[in-house]
Amino acid sequence: MSVEQSPDGSLTVSGDENHPANFGRLCSKGSALGETVDLEGRLLQPLINDKATDWSTALDLVANTFAQTIEQHGPDSVAFYLSGQLLTEDYYVANKLIKGFMGTANIDTNSRLCMASSVAGHKRAFGSDTVPNTYEDLEKADLVVLVGSNLTWCHPVIAQRIEAAHAENASKHLVVIDPKKTRTADVADTHLAIEPDSDGVLFQGLLRWLHQHELVDEAYIQQHTEGFEKSLSATEGCAPEYVAEHTGLTVDEVIAFYTLWGRTERVVTGYSQGVNQSTCGTDKVNAILNCHLASGRIGTEGSGPFSLTGQPNAMGGREVGGLANMLAAHMDIDNPDHQEIARFFWNAPNLATSVGLKAVDMFDAVKHGKIKAIWIMATNPVVSMPEANKVRDALETCDFVVVSDVLANTDTIATATVKLPSLGWAEKDGTVTNSERRISRQRRFLPAPGDAKADWWQMCEVAKRMGWSENFSYSTPADIFREHASLTAFENEGHRDLNLEELAEISNEEYDALVPFQWGCDADGSTENNQRFFADGKFYTPSGKARFIPIKPVESLKAVTHTQPKVKTNSAKPIRALSTNPDGNHELLVSLNTGRVRDQWHTMTRTGKSARLADHYAEPYCEISHVDAVQLGVQDAELIKLSIADTSVVLRVLISNEQTQGHIFVPFHWNDQWASAARINTLVASDVDPFSGQPALKSGRVTISRANLPYHGFVVSRKKPSIDGLDYWALAKAREGWRLEFALKQRPDDIDMWMNQFTSGAEPTHAYDFQRQSWRRAEFKQDQLQSVAYFAKGLVSVSRSWATQLLTETFDRPCTRYNVLAGFPGAGAVDKGAIICACMNVGLNELTASIQAGNQNVNAVGDDTSAGTGCGSCRIDIRKLIDAHEVKRAPTPVLAEAAVAVS
Repeated sequence: MSVEQSPDGSLTVSGDENHPANFGRLCSKGSALGETVDLEGRLLQPLINDKATDWSTALDLVANTFAQTIEQHGPDSVAFYLSGQLLTEDYYVANKLIKGFMGTANIDTNSRLCMASSVAGHKRAFGSDTVPNTYEDLEKADLVVLVGSNLTWCHPVIAQRIEAAHAENASKHLVVIDPKKTRTADVADTHLAIEPDSDGVLFQGLLRWLHQHELVDEAYIQQHTEGFEKSLSATEGCAPEYVAEHTGLTVDEVIAFYTLWGRTERVVTGYSQGVNQSTCGTDKVNAILNCHLASGRIGTEGSGPFSLTGQPNAMGGREVGGLANMLAAHMDIDNPDHQEIARFFWNAPNLATSVGLKAVDMFDAVKHGKIKAIWIMATNPVVSMPEANKVRDALETCDFVVVSDVLANTDTIATATVKLPSLGWAEKDGTVTNSERRISRQRRFLPAPGDAKADWWQMCEVAKRMGWSENFSYSTPADIFREHASLTAFENEGHRDLNLEELAEISNEEYDALVPFQWGCDADGSTENNQRFFADGKFYTPSGKARFIPIKPVESLKAVTHTQPKVKTNSAKPIRALSTNPDGNHELLVSLNTGRVRDQWHTMTRTGKSARLADHYAEPYCEISHVDAVQLGVQDAELIKLSIADTSVVLRVLISNEQTQGHIFVPFHWNDQWASAARINTLVASDVDPFSGQPALKSGRVTISRANLPYHGFVVSRKKPSIDGLDYWALAKAREGWRLEFALKQRPDDIDMWMNQFTSGAEPTHAYDFQRQSWRRAEFKQDQLQSVAYFAKGLVSVSRSWATQLLTETFDRPCTRYNVLAGFPGAGAVDKGAIICACMNVGLNELTASIQAGNQNVNAVGDDTSAGTGCGSCRIDIRKLIDAHEVKRAPTPVLAEAAVAVS
C-alpha cells in the first residue's frame, strides 16, 4: 500500500502492485482509508474521569489499580479485551503481560466473535490452529465452495481473483451455500439457499455420500488419519432425502452438489461467519474438514478447507496467543510442556496454567463483580458483543475500566475511568498476518498526533510500574518481533506449526525492509518456507495423524431457527399477520441474521468518517422479503421497529428479493454516534458454541412492526446538525459536511421556528406547502449553500445522491437555489443517482446512461465510467443493470437507494 499526501493535507491511498495477496487492488474501505485519518474526534491526551492528565499520572493509576486488585482479589479479578485491529507486536506484549506476569488467562479478543469456531475445529482435527491453504488455491481449484461467506462484499479482492480465474477456465465451478441471496450468490454457478444453520447437516451427508459412492481416499485415510469409522457412523441416516428435509433443498439439489464435490479433483471449501457464528459452529467446521480428510483433498494445489478470517490481524493475534484458550506461539495454555517452555522463555513468575474467560463469559464476570478491573484496546464491545446493553451496563458498574483507543467518543470509551490515546492506522509500525499466513509490515507514514502512543508502549510502561522492567524493556516493535520469532522456534523441533526461527535474529534494518512472506514448517522440523501445510500428510496431533471428529446427533448441526410458516399467495391482499401489538400494528416473529455491508467496517469508528463510504448505505436498515412486507403493511423506505422484550431498534425497511419469508438481515455496524437506536446486537442473545465460545450472531428471533413515525426529514449541512428532540435520526458524513435522516411522531406546532435548528440564517430560502404538508428551507452564505432541510408528512422525495453534493457547488443565480428546494437537479445539472461504485464514485444514472449508449458488458461499462475497476464488488450490480435492459431513475427516497435500484 502506498500513500500520497496532497498540498492540502489530504491523502490518496493506492495498492502495492508487488504485494502477493492483492497485487495492488484494494477494497472500497482500503481505498478510502485516507479519508479516515483526520484529527476530528481523536483522543489526543490521557484522561482520568474525563479530566486531562499526563501519561505518567495515568499509567501510575492503571498499574497501581491492577496491582492492588490482583493483591486483594487474585489475578482472575482482572482482564484484557483486545482487537484484530491491533498489530502482532501489540498483541504479543498484552498476552505476555497478563498470562506470564499478572497470572491470569482472562484475555480475549473480538476474534472470538468471528474465528473462534475455526480455531477450535482446526485444533480438534489437525492438533493445531493451522490454515493449510493459500489464496492461489482459490484460483487453482476446479470447484470453489463458499459456505456462509459473502466474499464479493467482505473479501472483494479475493473474489476478483476467483472471478478472473473463472473467466480463464470455463469449467471452473463456484457454489455458494447461504440462506441469503448475497452478491456472491449472484455470481455463483450454483446457489444452495439452505435453511439457517443447516450447513453442518449438508456436509455430514456429503461424508456419507462420498463413502457410499467409493469417492473416499482409502489409502490417505489409512496412512494419515484416525477415527474415520466413528465419524462415518455418526452420519447414519444422512441420506439425501434426510439432508433435503433439514436443509430446505430439493433432493436433486443435494445429489447434484454431492456428485460435483465428489467427482471434482481439486476442491476448495471456503467458509466464514455463516459457519463460525453459530451454537454448533465448531461441529460445522469439523463436518467440512472431515470431508476433505476423507477424500485426501488437503495440502495439495487447488484443494483444502479454507477459513477466511474476518479482521486485518485476526491471524496475527492467534499466532501470539491473543485468545483466552491459547498460550503463545501456537502453544496450548493447558499443556504442561508448553507451560514450561513459556515460563522459562519469558522468565515468567506467575504463568497462567488454565483457560481464561472467553468474551461472553468475561463480560458476564464483569457484570457480576468477579472482574473488577478490565483494559479494553482498539475495539467497541458495547456495539459488537451480543446483548450489547448488558455489556454496557456491566462496564458502567465495573470498579475500573481502561480503554485505549484513537477516538474520544465511542460507545465503549464512554464507560472508561481512564482513557488512553492510541496510535491510529497511519501512525502504527509493526506487522500483521492475513488468512493465508502471510506476514506483512505495516509502516507508519504520519507522526503521532498529540500525546498518542503505541499500544505496546502503554502496556510496557504499566508492566515496568508493576515491577517487571527487565521483561518489558522493548525500545522498538522490532525488539518485540524478534522475541516473538524466537519463542516460536524455542524447543520446537517440528512439534508446532508456527516457526519463525529464520527471523529471530533479524536486524532493525532488515525488519524495516521486511517483504511479505508466508510462514510454514513441515512436521519433520524443516524450516523451508512452504506454501501449503500437510502436503506430507503429517499433522500436529500426538500420533501425527489428522483426527476425524464424530459429530452426533446429526440434529446438533442445525441450531433451532424461529421462522414464520411459509405462506404461498398470488394475491396482493394483506396476509393475516402473526399478531397485533398494543399500538395496533401487525407484528411478526422473524429470524434475525446480522452481518456486514460492503462499504463499512465493524462499528464504524473509522469508516464512518468517510463520506464516500456513506454513499452506499448512509442509514441503518432492515432487509425483508416482499411477503413479510405485505403482512406488515409496510412500504419500501418506511421505518420499522425490531424488538425483544423492552429492547428495540428502529431501522429503515429495504424490501428485497434476496430475503426469504420469515427471515430478515440487519448490518451490525451502526452505533450510538451515528444513529438513534440501531445497535442490533442489543437484540442478539449470548448463546455460544460449547467448544469455541463463539456467539451465535446469525440466528436469533425478534418481532418486527411499524415504527409509527409519520413525519420524515432530510438535512444536508456544513455543520453537524442538531439531533435534539428527534424521535429517530441517522447521521452520516457528506462531502464538505453532514447528512441527516430523521423522523418524528408528531408535527411541531411552529414548523418555521422549529426548522431554525437546521437552517438558522436571517434570510433563508424556503418553500412551504401546507396542504401537502411539505416544508423546505435552505440557507446560503454568498454563493455557498450552508444547509438545506426537507420535512414532510410521509417520506421526503429528494435525490439524496445529488443533494449531498450540493455543499461542493456554487449558487450564483436564484434559479439554481430553487432547484435546491425542489430536491432534484434542474435542466443540464448532473444527478449521479444512487452510488453503485464507491471506489470510483459512480452512480446509477451514470451507469444506465452508459448502458443506453451501447455498452452491454461489465468491462465496457467500466472502460466508459471506471465503475467496477477498483475493488470490483459492484460488478455484479452493473451486470444486473445490463440484464434488466431498462433505465431506472432512482425514485426511492431513502439512503439505501443503491441497493433498491439493483435488487
